[in-house]
Amino acid sequence: MLAGGCFWGVEAVFEHVKGVTRVESGYAGGSADAAQYETVSSGRTGHAESVQITYDPSQITYGQLLKVFFAVAHDPTELNRQGPDIGTQYRSAIFYKNEEQKRIAESYIAQLNQAKVFSQKIVTQVVPLNSFFEAESYHQNYLANHPNEPYIVYNDLPKLVNLRKQLPELYREK
Repeated sequence: MLAGGCFWGVEAVFEHVKGVTRVESGYAGGSADAAQYETVSSGRTGHAESVQITYDPSQITYGQLLKVFFAVAHDPTELNRQGPDIGTQYRSAIFYKNEEQKRIAESYIAQLNQAKVFSQKIVTQVVPLNSFFEAESYHQNYLANHPNEPYIVYNDLPKLVNLRKQLPELYREK
């Protein structure tokens, strides 16, 4: 479960990663018993726009998914924002399901910071997954369904280009 700004672009990136079998946009990290776009976008529920990624571990590792997340899916140094989207609902977060995922995520972030891969410190939260609420159907597969929308063209299509260019061994056509 990953959050990195608007879920449309993060979902689109992971839908093009070899070994990923399903990507679902939704909401995680909040305290409310339910989540829907209107309330989450207010910034008052504590939820972040997130994607739930199902993958085949015989084809791709959790560490490789993190590599995609940090390399092309978003900017992990932006606090509570991504590009034009501002608010805690657009924060960078890894919601782990078990201690192994937590250990891998924290270690990966420490390595990136130590290597000074980014000019600023990574602000990605590593927090336990308490719940996930699937986003409304019109948010699912948004880029595929609206490839010419200006927001998609400007903010999200470049992520797919970067995935293909920077990590060609992990890229697949949908």
